[in-house]
Amino acid sequence: MKAPTGSTSAPISLLGAQQNALLRALSREELLSLFCHLELVPLPAGTHLFDVGERLDNAYFPTNAIVSLQYLDEDGAASEVAVVGRDGVVGVAMYEGACANCRAVVQTAGYGYRIGSTILRSAFHDGGTLAQQLMRHASALFAQLAQTVAGVRHGSIEQRLCRWLLARLDRSISNELKVTQEMIARLLGVRRESITGCAGKLQDDGLIEYRRGTLVVLDRTAVERRAGSCYVGA
Repeated sequence: MKAPTGSTSAPISLLGAQQNALLRALSREELLSLFCHLELVPLPAGTHLFDVGERLDNAYFPTNAIVSLQYLDEDGAASEVAVVGRDGVVGVAMYEGACANCRAVVQTAGYGYRIGSTILRSAFHDGGTLAQQLMRHASALFAQLAQTVAGVRHGSIEQRLCRWLLARLDRSISNELKVTQEMIARLLGVRRESITGCAGKLQDDGLIEYRRGTLVVLDRTAVERRAGSCYVGA
């Protein structure tokens, strides 16, 4: 499924836009200057906001949607490198004609605010809080990438699973996640049986509850302990 078109957009309000933490950090004047350029669009699960090599014509500020940023190997297998939700923005292009170096797929359905890359780039060059927030978010994405690499090299599968769950809880409005073990295994690049075993142990220990397609985190603090150094909070 490709990125939504303008035909499904809806009117926005300043209060609605402030559901995104990056937009909420702007002054009222800065947010008002972007107001007429923002479109509220539905982001169904499975939607590809962009794929590797595509021009970044739009950026998205998710509110309750969660977007997975994925790297594709030579065989076309996708591994998750970072995740973005109401904490940030997806698809920022700092120069004209910029193309994506990863794939962005909506993992948790919801809504987001879309803006043309040219408009956002112009606002960035104007400086102010928006420029600061975009640079801060870019730094946070690099930190996520570093955690991902370190987890693959040094973390156990259980630690990586716990970090994966916590990254979504940080961007979710509840402790319930709509995921499958097959999805988790694919994005972590491990066998499904490994995830099944780790999830079963976490459930036996009372940390999570898993039903088909739904995972509920019952004890976040304990999950953080299990993640160890693989997880640094958002």
